[in-house]
Amino acid sequence: MSESTGVPAPWVRHVPNVLTVARMVIVPVFLVILFWRPDDPWWRFAATVVFSVGILTDLFDGKIARHYNIVSDFGKLWDPIADKALTGAALIALSILWELPWWITIIILVREWGITWMRVVMLKYAVMAAAMGGKWKTFLQSIALIVFLLGLWWMPLWAQIVAWVIMSAAFLLTVVTGVMYVRDALALRTKARAKETVPSDE
Repeated sequence: MSESTGVPAPWVRHVPNVLTVARMVIVPVFLVILFWRPDDPWWRFAATVVFSVGILTDLFDGKIARHYNIVSDFGKLWDPIADKALTGAALIALSILWELPWWITIIILVREWGITWMRVVMLKYAVMAAAMGGKWKTFLQSIALIVFLLGLWWMPLWAQIVAWVIMSAAFLLTVVTGVMYVRDALALRTKARAKETVPSDE
């Protein structure tokens, strides 16, 4: 970045999109490692490391994009898809392995993809920024998935209890923030439509 102008170097503008693509590539790699030997703690650890790297790419591309105010059509479309693909793959994989109830996975996925679709639809009224509750939801989901991916069966009982407490908190926050987003979206739509019906002074 030029110190005199504060403008990022041209290559910096591509970093967020490169990290998004990397996150998408990580998804199948993560699944192959996870299912290769799911009962082996070392393979589970390797899969968890790959998943964690994917989570970190999401953290870094967001920080870089905000710091340099980088916005691209590719990023707006594919960044949330890559996020949901990674966490969704982990949730579904854990349910396939019977380590996480399917009803938890289904409710979380319906909420995640439903809210993503709703925010896209709401763009014709206003941009719905990520709320603090949503950020905490993402953080708790990430921690819960990392712990579960390590495999609870070889952990002591106290660690399993902690893992389920974290997962329960992530699940509840996912549902609560989903309801809040729907409430906010309805309020924004009502406000926008009210403005459309206000007669012009001309």
